[in-house]
Amino acid sequence: MPTIHITTVIHAPLERVFDLSRSITLHKRSMAHMHEEAIKGRTNGLIELDETVTWQAKHLGKVRQLTTRITQMRKTEYFCDEMVAGDFTYMKHEHHFKEIGNGTVAIDIMEFGTPYGWLGRLFERFYLNKYMTNLLMLRNQVIKDYAETEKWRVILD
Repeated sequence: MPTIHITTVIHAPLERVFDLSRSITLHKRSMAHMHEEAIKGRTNGLIELDETVTWQAKHLGKVRQLTTRITQMRKTEYFCDEMVAGDFTYMKHEHHFKEIGNGTVAIDIMEFGTPYGWLGRLFERFYLNKYMTNLLMLRNQVIKDYAETEKWRVILD
């Protein structure tokens, strides 16, 4: 099962980074190039513990839906979203946050699996792992951009 681990240093307060990371509105902006939309559950604002969101977007040439639930949350420190329904056999995305002297370290750990046996494993290894890593890095860059400038006010005020 692939595991993606990304560490991002963001020069902004911990609480701001935590809230931007769980903002449905900011996530939609970060994935606008995919025309990703929240279509069910929490569709805007800040997602909370036990809430779900269903995302719809075109990935790999097909319109797909992914429903996740926030299964764990410790305010400003950690939250975890896990797939409830979608094309993966399994998907878990942990978001860790740690305050540092000049801002916040955000750590993403994502695990996922695909169907189709050995063919799925080849697809994960040679394509999907990099594809998902790039999506997470783009999302984190948008969070960083908003958190480090006054743009965050449009999302959180």
